Amino acid sequence: MAKVVFLMTDTQRYDMVNANVSTGLHTPSLDRLAARGMRFTRAYTTQPVCQPARCGLFTGLYPHSCNSWTNSAALSADVHTIGRRLQDHGVRTAYVGKWHLDGGDYFGLGRCPDGWDPDYWYDMRNYLEELTPEERRASRRSATMEETSDVPAEFTYAYRCTDRAIRFLQQHGQEDHFLLCVSYDEPHGPHLCPRQYWEPYRAFDFPLPSNVTDTLEDKPDYQKVWAGDRLLQDRSAVRVRLPYYFGCNSFVDAQIGRVLDAVETYAGPDVTVIYTSDHGDMLQSHCLMSKGPAAYDEITRIPFFVKGPGIAPGSVSRAPVSHIDLCPTLYDLFGLEPAPVFAGHSLLPQLRGETERVNEFVFFEFGRYEVDHDGFGGFQPLRAAFDGRYKLSLNLLSQDEFYDLAQDPGETVNRIHDPACYEQICRLHDAILENMNRTRDPFRGYYWHCRPWRKDAPRPTWDYTGYTRQSENDYEARQLDYATGLPMEHACRKKEAPPSSQRMP
Repeated sequence: MAKVVFLMTDTQRYDMVNANVSTGLHTPSLDRLAARGMRFTRAYTTQPVCQPARCGLFTGLYPHSCNSWTNSAALSADVHTIGRRLQDHGVRTAYVGKWHLDGGDYFGLGRCPDGWDPDYWYDMRNYLEELTPEERRASRRSATMEETSDVPAEFTYAYRCTDRAIRFLQQHGQEDHFLLCVSYDEPHGPHLCPRQYWEPYRAFDFPLPSNVTDTLEDKPDYQKVWAGDRLLQDRSAVRVRLPYYFGCNSFVDAQIGRVLDAVETYAGPDVTVIYTSDHGDMLQSHCLMSKGPAAYDEITRIPFFVKGPGIAPGSVSRAPVSHIDLCPTLYDLFGLEPAPVFAGHSLLPQLRGETERVNEFVFFEFGRYEVDHDGFGGFQPLRAAFDGRYKLSLNLLSQDEFYDLAQDPGETVNRIHDPACYEQICRLHDAILENMNRTRDPFRGYYWHCRPWRKDAPRPTWDYTGYTRQSENDYEARQLDYATGLPMEHACRKKEAPPSSQRMP
């Protein structure tokens, strides 16, 4: 069995951790964690939005597979989280922090979901319900940091989450097997932290990559709508000065440091510690801000460190990995056979140096940002693949994109119509289509296949592939074949034509 602590932040770019890129941001706790284990340089989210990213992490399914392709949509009833799964195998499971999978608003419903210990459950609604109405308003305004002499660390959500995590480690750190998840909202806005963390960044300019000058001439039309008036700016004069954001980045690092200290004090050296973030922020790259329907590294590439038994300190992996690989990895750590619904692969062979890579491709997507309100372009279906060098993004309602990151790490030159790239484009295109079929993507169809640049695309047909793909869920009885009413023999199979007597005239 194993002892695992999983830590995550919200809206923390790959280059906002000093161990990845030295930018001047202060992240000593995460730097220490990276030095004690493996640092992944090519780790990716499943979708650069809060809830869809978390469903990939905590269910082992892509957002399209479990009704989580947008915020504020509850998981499907037949989907079980890693907490429920491991708890059913006798593992103690606790979750502290932002959840965002219950279909509620940003703060959650305040109720512990099935599979997690209610003694430690603490979502953002629980936090707000501890505050007075005045304190709630103050907690949602960055201006609070300027209007008061200082914000006590103890007032913040991050600090209170950390206290609960430490209490769990004090009470259960010596047990043989547990999974503790600590999910911070920081450095996500609206930003709240003590003055000592944000004031040093008051005049700090974040080092910007060269792609801030990309004005999207050969890019999808919807990205130009997203950029808006930024396309009219003098791009050479762009500065990113966000002291509250970067201050919260350092503050959450300090809270992670408190948890890491507690792991060493109460649980010992044999604990596996996993850290990542849900997605990044564009920060003016490609004239864009925030996150949204794009496959650019600024929002899809995330920090990812793992420290634990059998993992060489200071090791680095440059092979592509994905959040979708977390659940299979956890199962492997606890000595369990992978669940049939998991879409990813265990990273243990890669972590232990037994193989260089477990993934030929990683996949990410976009559906919609939010069902409760407008913005972020509304419905913007996207499917993308990356193999460690080449990246293809299918933007269903707009133009597609292809980048060679070895020659163009800033993803500034869209080579989707370059004849020299056609073979690689088709290879990644085929991989995306196969993954959509394999994972029962409900949005699959001929229109993903028949892209204007694909020379050998098949003629569109109403039946498309003509296949049925039923779920093989290990938590339910085998589903029944529509044609026979009997348990299905094969989940993926050609559809049978109905008898002539049942066909419509």
